[in-house]
Amino acid sequence: MKILVTGAKGMLGTDLIDILSKNHEIIATDIVDDENIVKLDITDLNDIKSKFNSLKPDIVINVAAFTDVDACETNEDLAYKINAIGPKNLAIASENIDIPLLHISTDYVFGGDKHSYDEDDETGPISAYGRTKLAGEILIKDHTDKYFIFRTAWLYGYNGNNFVKTMLELSKTNDEISVVNDQHGSPTYTRDLSDAIAKIIETEKYGTYHITNSGNCTWYEFTKEIFKQSNIDTKVKPVTTVEFPRPAPRPEYSILNNNKWKSEGFTPLRSYKDALNDYLKLELN
Repeated sequence: MKILVTGAKGMLGTDLIDILSKNHEIIATDIVDDENIVKLDITDLNDIKSKFNSLKPDIVINVAAFTDVDACETNEDLAYKINAIGPKNLAIASENIDIPLLHISTDYVFGGDKHSYDEDDETGPISAYGRTKLAGEILIKDHTDKYFIFRTAWLYGYNGNNFVKTMLELSKTNDEISVVNDQHGSPTYTRDLSDAIAKIIETEKYGTYHITNSGNCTWYEFTKEIFKQSNIDTKVKPVTTVEFPRPAPRPEYSILNNNKWKSEGFTPLRSYKDALNDYLKLELN
């Protein structure tokens, strides 16, 4: 297949292209100027239509997003433009040439009032990031039937800044680190998510999926696991969200049940601890 990937320079986009390029022709696109990447502005419908008509992809995977959760809180108009209007434009252009769209969404479309969430549970975002990502989902569904929406959570990968990398850096200069212990989720490795995407695009099993590594923890518990696997003896102190205020509110629980993925016959992603082990081999070496 000829696969057009948006947000190609990002953490997930980089791993996704690395994995998909083994079996497919990749059209890497991003908003940034790069001689190896097609420049594409997903907020410009005419630009998208023009590029689709000339490049003729068989499927589009949208990884582009405004993902800085706190910055979204003070720039909701810009976040809406990228996270909602962008996916809408991609859906319209994909529908026009009758190709599928796979879109990456987030656990933050939920409010955190349940301990875990199924794909058809009622949404209720509590942050600007969550609101704009949910709007993107709705607009995709309004404009095309051939869509895969992947809600995922707590992403980390080798090719970008992420929580694991931050904790490893902090451990170098601190004897003790305070980490929130009342937000619960499933850390997900970008390479594992990319493998899942590679599997589903070979099918026509359209719909909304929850895709995360198996198991769940708090940020505090995740940090403890990072240090345990890395043989780091920095102490980790559990704190509450109230003690560690941020501009954007976070859901207390955003554990995603991967029910549809399993019911469609796919194998659940491995434990987040096993995935972390593979990631740390890259990061520490």
